[in-house]
Amino acid sequence: MHTLSTLDFLIRLATGVGCGALIGVERQWRARMAGLRTNALVAAGATLFVLYSAAAGDLGSPTRVASYVVSGIGFLGGGVILRDGASVRGLNTAATLWCSAAVGVMAASGHLAFAWIGTVTVLAIHLTLRPAGRLIDRVPQDDPDVEGVRASIHLLCDRRAEPHIRALLLQSLGGSGLTPTGLRARREGQDTTNVKATVAVSGDPAHALEQLITRLSLEPGIRDLHWHLDEGDGETEREAMA
Repeated sequence: MHTLSTLDFLIRLATGVGCGALIGVERQWRARMAGLRTNALVAAGATLFVLYSAAAGDLGSPTRVASYVVSGIGFLGGGVILRDGASVRGLNTAATLWCSAAVGVMAASGHLAFAWIGTVTVLAIHLTLRPAGRLIDRVPQDDPDVEGVRASIHLLCDRRAEPHIRALLLQSLGGSGLTPTGLRARREGQDTTNVKATVAVSGDPAHALEQLITRLSLEPGIRDLHWHLDEGDGETEREAMA
């Protein structure tokens, strides 16, 4: 029966703590909830539990203890997951703690090179996939609930107020969850301009457009204002007189 020596114990423990601390440095640098100490402690705890079973001489015990570690980390990770309104925060932190425990278990089992490889993998995920995720978030996505919903906003304004009205229109579109897809201005008579904006609508179209119309109708330079939705053969039109 193989007996775990003190030197092996120290090397495996140092490897587990070092891997967890390395993961924690990146988290601490980004000012996350679970930073250097937390990740190092999680890795140290996982390593010590598995090392205890190995020191006891039961060859099957380390595997069972590792499964218990996974369950225990699940409860610990649940404590850092917070619900903020309709969103959930802390999932990435909980997953990182889970990975710190995993590299600790790997180090305690004697697979030191694998533990370091796992640590590098976790760091690579945080460092490379974070900017990749931001790029994906910037790509416009079609909502299947409102896919194909388009709207046209028509307004008639004083020609002198046209630059201000156009800037206000574009600003208001962004704040109402509407994505502008086109903007056209055409002179009507001597002192008026007809402005038409086409937008892609997400969420509740009527609610977003009514908010926009209400905001714009308060502008003194607007003489006429209306919008309509184009959805297949159906069309909904609303007007607001300035």
